[in-house]
Amino acid sequence: MRDNALAKELIAIGHEAHLVPMYLPLQLDEERIDELTPVFFGGVNVYLQHKYRFFRKLPRWVDLFFNGRRLLRTVARRSHLTSAKEQGEMTCLMLRLEESNLDKEIDKLVGWLERDGRPDVIVLSNALLTGLIQELKRRIGVPVVCTFQGEDSFLDGLPKPWCNEAWKEMALRVQGADVLIAPSQYYGGVMEDRLGLEPGSIQVIPNGIDLSGWEEKEGSTDKRIGYLARMCQSKGLGLLVEAFIHLNDSSLTLAIAGTMGGGDDIYVEELKKDLEKAGLGDCVEWFPDLDREEKIDFLRNLSVFSVPVTYPEAFGLYLVEAMACGVPVVMPNASAFPELINPAACGVLVVPGSAEDLARGIQEMLNDPHRELVGKKGRRAVEERYHVGAMALDFEKVFRKVVQK
Repeated sequence: MRDNALAKELIAIGHEAHLVPMYLPLQLDEERIDELTPVFFGGVNVYLQHKYRFFRKLPRWVDLFFNGRRLLRTVARRSHLTSAKEQGEMTCLMLRLEESNLDKEIDKLVGWLERDGRPDVIVLSNALLTGLIQELKRRIGVPVVCTFQGEDSFLDGLPKPWCNEAWKEMALRVQGADVLIAPSQYYGGVMEDRLGLEPGSIQVIPNGIDLSGWEEKEGSTDKRIGYLARMCQSKGLGLLVEAFIHLNDSSLTLAIAGTMGGGDDIYVEELKKDLEKAGLGDCVEWFPDLDREEKIDFLRNLSVFSVPVTYPEAFGLYLVEAMACGVPVVMPNASAFPELINPAACGVLVVPGSAEDLARGIQEMLNDPHRELVGKKGRRAVEERYHVGAMALDFEKVFRKVVQK
């Protein structure tokens, strides 16, 4: 979502920008600018060419079939069936790209990038793609900017030895980038430490959203606690449900929205059973797979917003979306959240991982007579700093510097 909004805004301010999907088609709730762009290094092709020599020699029209967006979306829904070992092996393969058997995929990407003339700069949306840097620089010869977007959680979830190997390889590969960018001071520090980089090696450009259509919440007497993120354990959905049960107040409504990936449906069903057992099943509303307009309407009708993630969050775009709708927030006092919430004074920070303290924070915000004012402060913070216009201008400055060098 960040990349799509950034590319659109760069185009709006007079640049030519292309969004190039890798592995899988983008799944967004807003207008995409990549509809006519092929998917490169499609997940099915990469797997088959790595495993079987036969697929490395097939004509490109066969690759086009395996890169079909419908097929790749089906694969994405079944990604939970891929073993952790295979994920680790493929991650290290992509980081050591020049040692792989994926020459055909590299040729296709380079050929497309050069189709309408050499680009001035290439942006890698996450550091898992840094295996491309050496080949892109050798064959196209332009600056490469790399952004970080939560790679640590993915890599730490890989089994040994793949986890350790991937971290070591990434530490080498990022050094080939002309500029490294993180979405928060917190995450920049995390990656500098994990990759053995000097402090200050990573610049910070906060993520931003396109504010068109985002409106502040309307006044309401209902007390609605909202969640908008993937419906999974790591995003803290179970913790929020536990806090709601701890509140034990049938006058409250818990509204849960977001997507469900592979295996999330089983997790959600268990949470529903817990709520029914507590006698609160009828107090919870579920909203899967909202589009952009539905998402804005959902947020505007909340009293309090919380996504109490249980892992180190690099930024949290969902938090900015809630702030854009003028909703006060209750978030863990960890990760990037203090950077966003404290300067804006737009919510409450609670003890990470504690359902009891989360319930206390939610109750405190629900009872705050100045709750609407707190929400308005969040909206102002988004208008000043966390919108796509500010993000695009910051990236533009970086691009100009690296191109001039």
